[in-house]
Amino acid sequence: MPLRIERDDLTDPAVVALLEEHVAELRSISPPESTHALDLAALRAEGVDVWVARESGPSAPPLGCVALTLVEPGHGELKSMRTAAGATGRGVGTALLEHVLDQAGARGLSRVSLETGAEDFFAPARRLYLRHGFEVCAPFGRYRPDPLSVFMTRSLP
Repeated sequence: MPLRIERDDLTDPAVVALLEEHVAELRSISPPESTHALDLAALRAEGVDVWVARESGPSAPPLGCVALTLVEPGHGELKSMRTAAGATGRGVGTALLEHVLDQAGARGLSRVSLETGAEDFFAPARRLYLRHGFEVCAPFGRYRPDPLSVFMTRSLP
């Protein structure tokens, strides 16, 4: 069944649960000073857009999500990239990443960056980002050097 990726208002309890699971898992892996995941309140803030992938309509369970926020004019940051546990290996992450990059380009952004973990747990995410043209970079925005973080960026056409 094809994926539908749509902007989300973060009121669906299943989406909220997916995002809360995301933050809880990241906090269990990395110490607080190295956990940069946005909580639900931050994701609902002005200037943050969230998209959710589902196999069919709005009542289908979420298979994954991704958020985009601005670092500065022309420069976006990818946040809260998550694939639901039962949906890994099915192309959900790739579809979400391609969607958010298309959205960023349509908004006139010239660069998208992200922070992810350096631990082995995050290796699949780093490989996904590298396959889609991201390169390791220096910390950006408000980030500071952190041995448990990997910063990545890519230019948009």
